Amino acid sequence: MDRSVPVFRSVSAPSPRAVLELLKPVTWFAPMWAYGCGIVSSGIPVTGHFWTFAAGVLLCGPLVCGTSQAANDWFDRHVDAINEPNRPIPSGRVPGQWGLWIAIGWSLLSLAVAATLGTWVLVATAFGLLAAWAYSAPPLRLKVNGWWGNSAVGLCYEGLPWFTAVAAMQGGMPPAEILWLALLYSAGAHGIMTLNDFKAVAGDRLMGIGSLPVRLGERRAAILACVVMAVPQVIVAALLVAWNRPLHAGIVALSLVLQMACMVRLLKDPKAHAPWYNGTGVTLYVLGMMAAAIAVRGGLA
Repeated sequence: MDRSVPVFRSVSAPSPRAVLELLKPVTWFAPMWAYGCGIVSSGIPVTGHFWTFAAGVLLCGPLVCGTSQAANDWFDRHVDAINEPNRPIPSGRVPGQWGLWIAIGWSLLSLAVAATLGTWVLVATAFGLLAAWAYSAPPLRLKVNGWWGNSAVGLCYEGLPWFTAVAAMQGGMPPAEILWLALLYSAGAHGIMTLNDFKAVAGDRLMGIGSLPVRLGERRAAILACVVMAVPQVIVAALLVAWNRPLHAGIVALSLVLQMACMVRLLKDPKAHAPWYNGTGVTLYVLGMMAAAIAVRGGLA
C-alpha cells in the first residue's frame, strides 16, 4: 500500500440525542408559556384553531428558541470549552460545522412554519431570528454587553411569543392592553436573564463577555435583577386595577410578594442561589403572567 496517498475519512454526523441536547429543550418552556399566555389573552378558543395553536407552540419553542440555542452554542464554543466542556459542540458530539448548519437550517424552517400563520407572525418570527443571531454572532454579538443582550433575550422569550399568539389567533395587530403586558413582562425578563448569567461568570470574564455580573459585580447585579423583575409587575398590577380587574391585580401582587420573599434568600448568596431562584421565583413570575393574560382575555369591555 502506498503510504503517500492520503486516506480520507468522512466526518461523522451528530446523533439525534446530541442535536436535541444542542437545541436545549429545557429552554423552550419560557417562550411556549408566553405563547400560551397570548392564546389565553386573545379570548379565542383553541377549538377550531388547532393548527394555529400547535404550529405556534412548535415555532416559539423547538424552532425559534432552538435556533437561538444552536447559534449561541456555536459562537460560544470557545467560552463553553472553559465553562461547560461537556456541551455538544466543545465535547465533539456535534462535530465540525454541524452546529452552524443546524442553526441555519432551523432558521429557515422557522420562517417556513411562520409563513403559514400569517404576515404578522412571519414579521415577528423574522425579528426574533434576527435578534437571536445578533445576540450570539459577530459583528453585533449583543451578549458581550449584558444590557443589550438581556434586553434582546427578554423580548424574544416573553414579548414576541405573546404577540405572535395573539396575531395568529386574531389575524392582525394585538390590542394595546396586550402589547403593554407583553412589553412589561419582557422588561422584567431582563432580570431573569441576568440571574442566568451567574453560572458563567468565570468564563465570561476570561473571554471578555460583559454580562452584568461581570460588569457590576455579583451582588449589585443580583440587586438590579430583583428591581428589574419587580417594577414591571408593580406596573402590571396597577394597570389591571385601572382596567377594573382588581382580582387579577391581587393575584399578580401576591405573586410579587412571594417573589420578594425568595429574593431575600437570593441576595444572601446570589451565585449559589440563582439556580434555586430560577425554579421558585421565576415560576411565580410566569404564574403572574398567566393571571394577567386571563384578565384581558377577549378585551376589556
